Amino acid sequence: MSLNKSMHPRNRYKDKPPDFAYLASKYPDFEQHVHTNLAGRAMLNFKEPEAVRALTCTLLKEDFGLTIDIPLERLIPTVPLRLNYIHWVEDLIGGQGEPRRGIDIGTGASCIYPLLGASMNGWHYLATEVDDICFDYATRNVEQNNLSDLIKVVKVPQKTLLMDALKEESAIVYDFCMCNPPFFANQLEAKGVNSRNSRRPPPSSVNTGGVTEIMAEGGELEFVKRIIHDSLQLKTRLRWYSCMLGKKCSLAPLKEELRKQGVPKVTHTEFCQGRTMRWALAWSFYDDVTVPSPPSKKRKLEKSRKPLTFMLLQPTVKELQSQASSIGCPSNPRPVETITAWLEKTLSDLKVLYKRVPCGRKEQSLFLTVVENTWIHGRQRRRDQGRHLRELPRAPPSGISTTPSSVTSHTPTAAQGPGSVPQSGTNQANSQRASGQEVQSQEEETSCVPVKNSGTEEDVIMESSPSITPNTILAQTALPTTTQKQEAIITEEVPTETQEQEVNATGQEVMQPQSPGAVQHFLFKCLVNVKAEEQDVAVEIHWVEGQNKDLMNQLCTYLKNTLFRVVAKPLGT
Repeated sequence: MSLNKSMHPRNRYKDKPPDFAYLASKYPDFEQHVHTNLAGRAMLNFKEPEAVRALTCTLLKEDFGLTIDIPLERLIPTVPLRLNYIHWVEDLIGGQGEPRRGIDIGTGASCIYPLLGASMNGWHYLATEVDDICFDYATRNVEQNNLSDLIKVVKVPQKTLLMDALKEESAIVYDFCMCNPPFFANQLEAKGVNSRNSRRPPPSSVNTGGVTEIMAEGGELEFVKRIIHDSLQLKTRLRWYSCMLGKKCSLAPLKEELRKQGVPKVTHTEFCQGRTMRWALAWSFYDDVTVPSPPSKKRKLEKSRKPLTFMLLQPTVKELQSQASSIGCPSNPRPVETITAWLEKTLSDLKVLYKRVPCGRKEQSLFLTVVENTWIHGRQRRRDQGRHLRELPRAPPSGISTTPSSVTSHTPTAAQGPGSVPQSGTNQANSQRASGQEVQSQEEETSCVPVKNSGTEEDVIMESSPSITPNTILAQTALPTTTQKQEAIITEEVPTETQEQEVNATGQEVMQPQSPGAVQHFLFKCLVNVKAEEQDVAVEIHWVEGQNKDLMNQLCTYLKNTLFRVVAKPLGT
């Protein structure tokens, strides 16, 4: 009974499903349909109409003191599912034990809704029925349970719903109406042809019922629309109108129909039992009624969204603090600042857009916008990047521009072509050529120029690139110091509409991606909180919005593993 946890909270079968073994030992008529499986558990074959009827009659007798008879050729109701509807009507009208008046449209042979409502809450019912056999059985079931003073069963003509049934009851205002309409439009639909998703498993129980009980012209959609049109004429004659639905796809067009007709109060719910799902729709023309929230919205509000979390223990934090200077952190940084800086470096390497957002004193928060998945196949990217860098001094990859205007230089003089370096004089150029082997070895170990974030509220300048594209140009630049000349790889990206231009500390123009909040196309957005917990540091990642939460799980794992790799193999070793 996989959906029982979603049953109405007051349903007696929600946490305590029927005990078949106990019922079999008490009721011989039920015992003959119960068998024991290999695990020693009492089971019932719901494909057999006799077994389903025996269960319904036994539950009504055991739990409600009701005795009924149901013919096999008519609809056999399941008690837990019908009980859900009764409890929902209680929620609509705002009371369980108060005397209320209701209408059951098409009560069926069992007359189960009036019997449950009258026996549990003392409600008065007007039960209508068009089928002769169902009318006879319903009348007999009411009489043998001594509930004739509360339930009135009325035989009505075909296609009669509310208008004709209330002609003789013009002075009475009813609190509600209930209806379990015919779900199907024809025999093929009733058998599941073209009406049931092929991926769904077949029904677990038998489908019983007469023609008038399971089929109607236009199916349940047109049947309920007729009730809606009757309600537009009756309006305040009933405080609540309601119907059960067998198909979820019927819910939206019926709600749209009510909206077009200007009905002020509309709500819906779900009925769950075992592997069976049903929906119900209710509407009212009264302004003073309380409208219960749909369970789907309620569950969504109450559902706790637990963040992804990983913990960095004190020894790990201290090791990362000792290496923090290698990524530009000030001396003796706080643990939270250290972990945040390492996360920012990793995010920059991944080209993940982020910015710091306000938070508490003992924590740091980063708002992330992920545009592409850059954390998978990282090893292959690094190998390809190193291969391109090694080949660059000899021959530029195909598709890379070699025009002098495409090369960025630190000097105002024009570049001389691919592989050329800016020169401040002839001696400098000669010195550069003389140290070619040393420069090449440094180049193979260098993948990017890390760019430090200048402020807590600024976006990071993405300079690292896992691969070389036709829009990327690498120029070797000699930066002489007092002891040696170093080579830097200067990356200049062709401007696009999604980039903003900035000037770095050297006066050179670089391209920066848009801020995380301005990106329109993204995979997901999340919030990263880094906070201290005694001597340890906790990292929490909260989902904000996006396409797939699995990607956030992957990113969380990558960030955690990257920090642990730094501790296991420090930078520079």
